[in-house]
Amino acid sequence: MNAKRAGVVSAGTLLMLLMSSPAFALTRDDGDDPGDGLSVINTLGLYVAAPIVLFLVIAGLTMVLARNSDNARTHDTHYPRTSR
Repeated sequence: MNAKRAGVVSAGTLLMLLMSSPAFALTRDDGDDPGDGLSVINTLGLYVAAPIVLFLVIAGLTMVLARNSDNARTHDTHYPRTSR
């Protein structure tokens, strides 16, 4: 019973993969006009440097705004608060 079920699942998966293969990938569609490719520097800047810079900006803003808030939960949560 389990072998038959595994065979049916495998066959179904194979058929779905074959049906979703890019059969007409070599022929252009109407309105399909790809531009020039990205250089290595552009690719690294777009997919590596930009997310890192965005993360650092968001983290920096969060740290600065949390430090200036009066909410006791936003800073020094691991140590008891002392008088200032």
